[in-house]
Amino acid sequence: MINQEALWIRDKVKAHNKWFEECIPMIASENLMSPLAKEMLISDFADRYAEGLPGKRYYQGNIYVDQVESKAMEMARELFECNFADLRPISGTVANMAVLFAFAEPGDVITTCALAQGAHISTAKFGAFGLRAVESVNYPFNESDMNLDVDGTIKLLNEVKPKVAQFGLSVFLFPPPLKELQDTFQEIGCTVWYDAAHVLGLIAGGQFQDPFREGVNVMSSSTHKTFPGPNHGMLLGHNLEEEQEKALYRAVFPGVTSSHHLHAMAALAITLAEQKVFAKEYAAQTVKNSRALGEALYERGVDVLCPDLGFTRSHAIAVDVSKFGGGKTVAQDLEDANIICNKNMLPSDTSAIKPSGIRLGVQELTRVGMKESEMVQVAELVARVCNKDPTAKVKEDVKELKRNFTKIRYCFNDGEEAYRFHELV
Repeated sequence: MINQEALWIRDKVKAHNKWFEECIPMIASENLMSPLAKEMLISDFADRYAEGLPGKRYYQGNIYVDQVESKAMEMARELFECNFADLRPISGTVANMAVLFAFAEPGDVITTCALAQGAHISTAKFGAFGLRAVESVNYPFNESDMNLDVDGTIKLLNEVKPKVAQFGLSVFLFPPPLKELQDTFQEIGCTVWYDAAHVLGLIAGGQFQDPFREGVNVMSSSTHKTFPGPNHGMLLGHNLEEEQEKALYRAVFPGVTSSHHLHAMAALAITLAEQKVFAKEYAAQTVKNSRALGEALYERGVDVLCPDLGFTRSHAIAVDVSKFGGGKTVAQDLEDANIICNKNMLPSDTSAIKPSGIRLGVQELTRVGMKESEMVQVAELVARVCNKDPTAKVKEDVKELKRNFTKIRYCFNDGEEAYRFHELV
């Protein structure tokens, strides 16, 4: 027997599924899991509990959980060419909290970007940084190239001598200049922390930068953006001292997690296996698509940031839509036309509620097989909405375009790919 409330909820979820089948999703922090990874979410792992590390659990019943998690840690270390991995954080923000607890005390100075420069909310005073009571100091930033001012950053680092230098953005268009800052990191002896949430899949595919070879000590990340896995988190480290590794492990458990959502951990393990095969191809096409989208929008009179730099080197572009009514208005108009994105602050903005920009990500469109020619079509649809073409009319054209892109790519879908998966693991 099932009651009306449960049926109502089920119907709403089905309605959401149907809606997104007919949408162009461009939220830069979302992606689609593979069918094999999604299967893990409804396994018995979803009903179980584990505390601690594999082989050192506080609960019985983890024989197979330990095997899966140990394999996942091994694949993470191999994929990112590092010697430390912890897959227990249940989100990117939880991973960030673990780094804060491991490497910073209240009152310590951490350098980072400002929210208007594209930083994640966990670095704000009202986010994880504020809850840890660290002193956050922002880097000087060049609005013209959406990146750090190298000379100014070197000067700042030498002046404030942070305990931790943190890098990573939510509007992550270009790699930060880590190579240029390496000597300064070593001189002041700070821990270098990279929040890779948005670009983890691009790093795995060799398309953005290689943080561990550019001076980074620890990477925190979510696992569901350009890395097309479950809503989960991950910590990676390289050349850490033994005490630093122990501090990270303790910060994750018992610091910021108890059980770590074993079904999501198993889905992440599948995604790691898939990324070993498909990361390079998928990341390369993602970057091609984002640059093609930026160019096509710019040609249609939409003010995409950084045209002189090719708009982006990541999955995302930043767009100034102030002349079309601002980010809040345009994002809503686009949703009315079944194009899903988000309003976003640009460096000149002071309000997160009424920003001048929107952020567009192409990682999910790439995941379903779209390429540069489709990006031109997407740009035309977005431009039509910006120019006040009736959203109902645009919506029908969105549905028509999306109808041909329903299968998830770059994953173990067919017999040959499933065979390769078994060979891998």
